[in-house]
Amino acid sequence: MENTKLKYIKRHKKFNLKSSLYSLMIGLLLTVFVIITIYPILNTLAVSFNEALDSLRGGIYLWPRKWTLNNYSTVLHKQSIMTGLYISVLRTVIGTVLQLSVTALIAFVLSRKKFIFAKPINLLFVLTMYVNGGLIPTFLLNKTLGFTNNFWVYIIPGLLSVFNMLVIRTYMNGLPDSLEESAQIDGAGYLTIFAKIYVPLCKPVFATVALFTAVGQWNSWFDTMLYNRMAENLTTLQYELMKLLSSVSQLSGDANVSGLTNSSSSAQVTTTSVLAAATILTCLPIVALYPFLQRYFVSGLTIGGVKE
Repeated sequence: MENTKLKYIKRHKKFNLKSSLYSLMIGLLLTVFVIITIYPILNTLAVSFNEALDSLRGGIYLWPRKWTLNNYSTVLHKQSIMTGLYISVLRTVIGTVLQLSVTALIAFVLSRKKFIFAKPINLLFVLTMYVNGGLIPTFLLNKTLGFTNNFWVYIIPGLLSVFNMLVIRTYMNGLPDSLEESAQIDGAGYLTIFAKIYVPLCKPVFATVALFTAVGQWNSWFDTMLYNRMAENLTTLQYELMKLLSSVSQLSGDANVSGLTNSSSSAQVTTTSVLAAATILTCLPIVALYPFLQRYFVSGLTIGGVKE
C-alpha cells in the first residue's frame, strides 16, 4: 500500500513538473511575441515625441531622449492632414452606419426560412467573393456613374459586404424561431420584428461587423488615389500618410517640411519625425475605439460557433 502511494506521489510530482515547464515555455513564447508586436509601436511613439535632429543620432528605443511636440505641431498645421482627418472621420462614420444597416437588412431577409429565393440569392452573393470584375472594369464603372472626384465613391461601392452579410446571417439563423412566431401572432410585421427583436439580440455581431467596417474605412487609401487624387478637399488621412511615405527621398534632410516649421533649430523636423507623428495620429482613433467594442467583438466571433 505504501509503495502504491509513493508511486502515485512521484507520478503526481512529475506531472506537476511537466505542467509547470510547459506553462513556463508558453509564457515565455507569448512574452516574446508581445514584445515583438508592441515594440515597433512604442518605438514610433518615442520617436514622435523626441526632437527630430536628436533622433538622427539614433539610440531612441522606448523613451524619448529630448521631449518635444514640434513633430505633432508640424503635422497638425499641415492643411492636407487636417482635411484628410476630417474626410477620414466622415467616411468612417457614414460608411460604417450605412454598410451595417444595409448588410443587416439583407442578412435578415436571407435568414428567413420562408423566403423561397434565399438559397439562389445566397449562392449569387457567395460567387461575388470568388469572381469580380477586376480593377479596370470597376474603375470604368465608377467613372461612368460619376464617382470620380466625389465623396460618395467611399460609401456606395462598398455599401454591401458579402462576408459581413454571411456573418450576420449565420448569427441570425442561430436565434430561436419562436421569437419571430410569437411576434407575428401579436401582429408585428417583418420591419418591427427586425427593429425590436433582432437588432437588440444581434448587438454582439453588429459590434464585430462595425469594427471590421470602421477599420477598413479608416485604413483605406487606394480608392482615394484612384478616384479623388485630384480633389484636395476629398483626400484622406491614410492617403496623406502614404504620400509622406512615398516622398521620403524628397524630404530627407529637409529641415522645414512644407515650410511649416520655424527657422530655429529647436523647431526643426525631419522626415522620420513627421512620419512617426503622422503614424501615431493615424492609429489613435482605432486604438481608442477598440476597448469599448472588445466585449462585443469577442462574443460576436464566438457565439453561434457551437450548435446544440
